[in-house]
Amino acid sequence: MKLKRILAVLGIAVLAGMYLLSLIFALIDHPLKSSLLLTSLYATIVVPVFLYVFLFITRLLRERRGKREAASAGKEAGR
Repeated sequence: MKLKRILAVLGIAVLAGMYLLSLIFALIDHPLKSSLLLTSLYATIVVPVFLYVFLFITRLLRERRGKREAASAGKEAGR
C-alpha cells in the first residue's frame, strides 16, 4: 500500500512538471518554441492515457489470475 502512495505522489509530480513545462514553453521566445510546446502538450495527454491503460490491463490480468486460482482450488477440493 505504501508503494502505491509513493507512485501516486510521483505521478502527480510528473504531471505537474509537464504542465509547468507546457506553460514555460508557451511563454518563452525561442526558435524551438512551437515544437517544444507541442511535445509537452502531447506528453501531457499521452502519459496519463498510457498509465490508465496499463492499470486497466493489470487489473484485468489480476482478476483473471484470481479466477483461475479459484477454479483450480475448487477442482483440487473436489477430488
